[in-house]
Amino acid sequence: MTVSIRFLPDDVTVNAEVGEPILQVAERGGIFIPTGCLMGSCHACEVEIEEGTTICACISAVPPGYQQLTINLYSDPTW
Repeated sequence: MTVSIRFLPDDVTVNAEVGEPILQVAERGGIFIPTGCLMGSCHACEVEIEEGTTICACISAVPPGYQQLTINLYSDPTW
């Protein structure tokens, strides 16, 4: 199933498959999400999905049950 993912604040939309890694989807759309450990421990890649839930993009995949999903990128000056 294809999900339309909108990345904010850049307002870039990328089509993705359920289960596809979020970092891979972002990269395909030219969106940079900072990473550190790539294991979800450092939280450098933390993003917020539309319900306000924060997830680590490095260990998260496109979830099922959405036709469209908005992902808010944080701007953390330490990364």
